Amino acid sequence: MAQQAEQPAEEDLYHELLALKESAENTLALANKMTDEVADLTEKNAELRIENVNLRNRLEELSKPEGTTNQTKEGLSKSKKNLEKLYEQGYHVCTVLYGSRRENNEDCAFCLDVIYGDRK
Repeated sequence: MAQQAEQPAEEDLYHELLALKESAENTLALANKMTDEVADLTEKNAELRIENVNLRNRLEELSKPEGTTNQTKEGLSKSKKNLEKLYEQGYHVCTVLYGSRRENNEDCAFCLDVIYGDRK
């Protein structure tokens, strides 16, 4: 009779384990979805930050009197300095991958051309 009493307890334990497994799988799926959404929001935020910097710089250029230069002591304009700062924070500033995060902070020839290239 003790054997029959153990069998329902084992079945209950098995069902509880299955429910726990299902709950863990659901939690993992939710965590993966949230991770993807955070990555998308981070990328969009970077794009907006870059666009904001560019718009502020353009507004500053338009409000300056004719003939004044926007060059800093280091030879880069203020807008290129801001792009350099965003690039150093790990974001692309080139038109190819604009606003996306650089993988392992690897250099991007397109970004470097935008920042340091001769554009007139």
